[in-house]
Amino acid sequence: MTTATHHASAKKPPLLSRAMRRTFRGLPPKLHDVGYEPGLAVPGADGSTLLTDHYFPLSEGDFPTLMVRSSYGRGFPWSPLYGVLFAEQGFHVVLQSCRGTGGSGGEPDLWRHEAADGQATVAWLRRQSWFSGALGTIGASYLGYVQWALAQDPPPELRAMVVHVGLHDMHGYFYPAGTFALENALASTAGLTHQHRGLPSFVRAVLRLQRHARKIARTLPLGEAYVPGLGGRVPFLDAAMAHPDPQDPHWAGVDMGPAADRLTVPTSLVTGWMDVALDQTLQQYARLRRAGCDTALLIGPWTHNSALQEGWPDVFAESLAWLRAHLCDDPSGLRGTRVRVHLGGRGIRHDPWRSLADWPPVTTGHRWYLDGGDALSTRAPETAAPPLSFRYDPSDPTPSIGGPLLSPKAGHQDNAVLEARDDVLTFTTAPLTEPVRILGPVSAELRVGTDTGRADVFVRLCDVDDRGRSTNVCDGLRRLDPTDGPDATAGSDVTDHADTTRTAPAAVTVAMSSTAYHFPAGHRIRLQVSGGAHPRFARNTGTGEPLPTATRLRPAEVTLHHPSALVLPVAEEEEAADG
Repeated sequence: MTTATHHASAKKPPLLSRAMRRTFRGLPPKLHDVGYEPGLAVPGADGSTLLTDHYFPLSEGDFPTLMVRSSYGRGFPWSPLYGVLFAEQGFHVVLQSCRGTGGSGGEPDLWRHEAADGQATVAWLRRQSWFSGALGTIGASYLGYVQWALAQDPPPELRAMVVHVGLHDMHGYFYPAGTFALENALASTAGLTHQHRGLPSFVRAVLRLQRHARKIARTLPLGEAYVPGLGGRVPFLDAAMAHPDPQDPHWAGVDMGPAADRLTVPTSLVTGWMDVALDQTLQQYARLRRAGCDTALLIGPWTHNSALQEGWPDVFAESLAWLRAHLCDDPSGLRGTRVRVHLGGRGIRHDPWRSLADWPPVTTGHRWYLDGGDALSTRAPETAAPPLSFRYDPSDPTPSIGGPLLSPKAGHQDNAVLEARDDVLTFTTAPLTEPVRILGPVSAELRVGTDTGRADVFVRLCDVDDRGRSTNVCDGLRRLDPTDGPDATAGSDVTDHADTTRTAPAAVTVAMSSTAYHFPAGHRIRLQVSGGAHPRFARNTGTGEPLPTATRLRPAEVTLHHPSALVLPVAEEEEAADG
């Protein structure tokens, strides 16, 4: 099909996008000037008008098309990041507002219409004179979710996907460890409800949430407390809080992950070690590999937001190479290995990036055992050490510091203040005599009891340097209830069992996500154990009342029994070398 670019009617991209484009560094030079058609009316699956902006090279010739569908509007940051930059490199880019957002018609019903509206947009593309028949998709976060929705039944034109810090399972986002991700849920809800209305509306929403955040986190019931911070009730947030069970009919058809089990479309995945979508991205990668799909994985030293900020030169280069390979038959920019990861930590002598054949690489699971005091040892205790206990009080919940958040407080932070609390246990090795390098999933195998049967266990891996600074590496949370372990008590409903007590510890494994990290000689490895990380996770009220309507708080005594261990995937030197 011959492409006819309509130079005469082309507008310049928005001023803000052009201004932001001039601030980018470390990107390849542009190949084409860019034309812009704003506000095209594309019919959605129900006939609603889906407003769509079209960016294109101001050059003659056939160019492949990238489809970007957004519930966050079509302006900042998607216009410069996707519209302008990729059109400069020789792609048509259609940037569309999802149903009921950004001026598009229809009622907004997040998650429910993305597959159908994506298919309707492809049908519209087929009727455009400039559409060459070569289609790719790209986008971050929820813009990744809509790609997985389209991949449920990929159109024949779809030849490549690029998913940046993307989700496929919305229940898993709200309940990443079976516990409501309060802080991230509030932040993303503010974005979903206001960003598509323009930057000023979004900024006001963020500032309002910041003013109310502390009160929301400390006030019951939570289903009422959040309302002032978000400027009103939000139906999808109410529904998410009211339906914690992933098997609840509310979540039927919302998990788009099964698309990866049968996908044949080449797919590039990008995430960061402190990304809120890290675990979901690694699940996507594993499923694609099992399906035999051509896939690549890039994991950088980024949070969910910083991947598209300071990480953008690496992310853009990776994405552009993938799209050129599969839409332009130009594989010259592809790297030689399937996986590229950033190795964190100090004392790395050379380039911290590592090229790997697959993820996770072959490693050896090394156990560091918790003793009866505050030490971690590679040798299991010969005699049973006495248990250790702490009291978790939901009226003064253990705070969260750093980690995979959507706020500027995300990432690596000094945990010294946190570790000084009485409700945090720490177990630390002696100074390492040689480096320890880990690549893969981290976990803690614990034997835990409580006096109420209801508690959370939060565990965190830290790197303690020679000055005593304790920096978080990765972490995880596990919710306990009266049905856990060999001492499970009768009854698992959501009422308060005032007489429920544990008679024996439950053996639980707490997944702590994955990492690639180098502990240098002289540093110490530390494990934290506590009863929560608030407000990152909603506090466990201890009563079993439903999350949005709970009004009572009940402390819990959490007891850690032995043997318990930290399990680290230790890599041999050759496993971590550049390939």
